[in-house]
Amino acid sequence: MMIITLAALLAAPADPGLPVSAWVTPVRDWKTAAIPRERYLEIIEGLCRFSIRHQDGKGAIIDPFVDREFQYATPYFAYAVGALVEAGRARDLLSHGVRAMEHATTSFAGGRKTIPDDHGEFFVPVLTGALDLYRGLAPDATLSRWRERLKVPLTQVIRGGTNNWETYPMKGEWMRARAGLVRSEDAIAYIERVWRDRQAARIVPAPWYLYRDLTSDPDTLSVEAVGRGNLLGLVHHGYAGPSRAAIERAAESATLVALLLQEPSGQAPTNGRTDNHVWVDVGYQLSFEVMAERLFERGEVRRAGQLRRAALLALGGIDRWRREDGAWAGSYFITKNRLDPKLRVGYQTASQYSNYNGSLMYHLAEAYHVRHSAIDEQPTPSELGGYAFALDDKFAAVFANAGGLLVQANLRGQVGVSNGNRWTPLGVVRFARAGWDSRLGPSDGALDETGGVSFAPTFAGKDGWVRLADQGARYGATWSAEFVHPVMVRGALEYRPKTGQSGPAFRQELLITPDFVLSTVRQLGGQTVGWGVTWPVLESDGRPLTVRRGPRMVSLSFPRAADEQSFIAVDGPVTFTDEAAVRGSYGDLRPIRVVTRGTSNTTLIYPRGSGDPTAEDVGRSFRRTARGFRTLVGTVDGRVYIGRSAAGGEGSRVDLDGDGRPEVTFTPRCQFLVRHRGGKVTELEVDRPTVAVVQGRRVQLGPHTPYP
Repeated sequence: MMIITLAALLAAPADPGLPVSAWVTPVRDWKTAAIPRERYLEIIEGLCRFSIRHQDGKGAIIDPFVDREFQYATPYFAYAVGALVEAGRARDLLSHGVRAMEHATTSFAGGRKTIPDDHGEFFVPVLTGALDLYRGLAPDATLSRWRERLKVPLTQVIRGGTNNWETYPMKGEWMRARAGLVRSEDAIAYIERVWRDRQAARIVPAPWYLYRDLTSDPDTLSVEAVGRGNLLGLVHHGYAGPSRAAIERAAESATLVALLLQEPSGQAPTNGRTDNHVWVDVGYQLSFEVMAERLFERGEVRRAGQLRRAALLALGGIDRWRREDGAWAGSYFITKNRLDPKLRVGYQTASQYSNYNGSLMYHLAEAYHVRHSAIDEQPTPSELGGYAFALDDKFAAVFANAGGLLVQANLRGQVGVSNGNRWTPLGVVRFARAGWDSRLGPSDGALDETGGVSFAPTFAGKDGWVRLADQGARYGATWSAEFVHPVMVRGALEYRPKTGQSGPAFRQELLITPDFVLSTVRQLGGQTVGWGVTWPVLESDGRPLTVRRGPRMVSLSFPRAADEQSFIAVDGPVTFTDEAAVRGSYGDLRPIRVVTRGTSNTTLIYPRGSGDPTAEDVGRSFRRTARGFRTLVGTVDGRVYIGRSAAGGEGSRVDLDGDGRPEVTFTPRCQFLVRHRGGKVTELEVDRPTVAVVQGRRVQLGPHTPYP
C-alpha cells in the first residue's frame, strides 16, 4: 500500500507517477558535504595498499580468513590499481595490478573450472573495463594477450540464470562488444533474451521499479542495488538493443525511489539478504553518481544536485567502519560493527574480507570515473522529508520521514534462514536523523535463533513474554497514514495475528517530527493479556556504549561523542525489565520491556545532538494539551508543529512564540513551512497559491517557491 500526499507528487523524468516531494526548504540548517573527487582515490589507495599484503606470487589476492583466493577479489583489485595509476597516483602499485590482471585474465580464459568459486559473471565487466585503464601502462603485447583471453565465449564463463548475478554479464557483454571482444549483434541477442526470459520479471511495477532479487523473504533492499545498478550501468554504457527504453525507465525510476529509502546520514536501507554490509552503501552511492550525471546532462539540475548529495552522504558515511589498526589499516569492516571479523557478525554465507573490500574499491573506482561534472549539491529527499509510504508485500517495508527524521518499519518478519542469516525482524527497526549518528537509532533491529529485537509491542504468553520482532510466522502488520508534511507525519502500524494464528492485536501510532518521534501503543479489542513495548538499546558494537538510565528513560551514546539516543516513557508509572541481549549486524541490542498500568504505552524517541536540551529536561517538559502536546524542543497543535527553528503543517495561521498572536496568516488555508529565528520568519514555503501576511507584511506566494 502506497500513501503519498498530493502535494508530494511531482512528475519525474523517468515516470510521472514517481513519488518525489515537491518541498524544497530544508527544516534543519544545511551545508554541503563538499567531498572532492580525489577522496575516492584516497579510499581506494588505502584498500589497495592493504590488499598487496595479501597478494601471492601469481598475483592473486588471498583472503586473510579463508586463506585462499576468494571469488572476484583479484580482478576487482586489478581494476582499482589501474584506476589509481591512470589518475597519476600510487604508481608503485602498478606491478601489483599487472600481476593481478595477468592472473585474473588467465583464470577467465580457463572458464568456469579455473575462475574462483565459479564467479565468472563478476569477471566479465570488471576485466573488460580494466583493459582501457592499463592502455599505456602495460606493454602492448601484454594488453593483446589479455584481450585474447577475454574473448572466451560467455557460455564457458558463467553459470547463467542466477538472480542479480545475471545483470553482471548483461552489462559486461555490452562492454565486451564496445571493446571489440565479441560481436555487437551477439551481445544484443544475449541481453535481450535474458531480459525477456528472466530479468524483466524482477522489476517491481510502477511507480517503484525496484529490483527483486527474491533471495530472502522479505526481499532484500541491499542486493536490490546490485541488479538495479548493473542495469543502470548497462544503459549508461550506451546499450542500443530493442529493450533499452524499458531497461532505462526501470533503472532510472528505481534509482530516484532509492533517494527516499536512503536514511539522512547516508546509509542504505536495511532489510533482506546482505543488509548492513558496508559495500551496499557504496553500491547505492555509485548508482546515485551515475544518475546525477545523466540528469545533469538533461538539464535536471536540482534533481542532479540531490543525487550528487546522496552519493556524498553515502561516501562520507562509510568512514565509520574504516580501519586504522596496524595491518588492517585502509580496509573496512564488512558489516557495520567493530566486532572481530572472525565472528562473522551479520555476515551472509558469501561474506568474506577480500571480496567485499574488493567491492568497495571497484565500485568506488567506477564512481570516480563516472563523476566528471561540477554539480551543486541540493538537500536530498531524506533530508527534506514530507513522505510516508509502504513498498509492496515482497519488500514489506515502511518509510516515513518528517524534516530529515526517518523511520523504517517492517510489516513482515523473516521466518527461516537465508544465506546463513535471519535478516528482517517485524516492527520498527530504524530511527535516523539528518546530521546525527544514526547507528544509535538503532540503525536496524536484530533477529537470530535466540529471538528478535525491534521497537514493537511485546505481550505475556503461556511460556513467557513474547516480542513481536521474532514472530514473523505468527504476526504481520499493516501501515496507514493520516497526515504527511515535511515537519510532521502521522501514521500507524497495526499488528495482528496471521490467518490461522491467535494472539492479541496492537495499534502503534507514530507522530514523527524533525526533532523526535512520539509512539503510542494500545492493545486492540480490550485488555486481555499483559503487554508492553520493547525498547531496542544498542549496548556494544565491539566497543561498549555509554548507557544512562533514569526512572522513565534510557539514553545511549558512543563514548566521548555528543550524539545521544533516548527512549523516554511519558505514560506512567512504568516498569522496566531487561531481557537477554541479541546480537545484530550493528552489535548487541538489549531489549528492554516497558510496561505501564494504563491502556496506552507512550514513548518519546529523542535523537539528541550537540547543543540540544538534555533528555531529562525534555522528558520533564512533556505536557499533553487539548490538541496535542508541548515539549522543550517542539509543540504539536493539531496539524501544526512548532519547533525551535522550523514550524509547519496545515492551517490558516501560525503562532511561533506562543504569545497568542500569529506571526503569519494564510489565505486560503494551506500547507506551509516556516523557518524562523528568535520568533522572526526567515523563510517561508507553501503548497498552493496563497496570500500570506508575514509579521504585518502582505506577500503573494506561489506553490513551493520559497520566500524571500
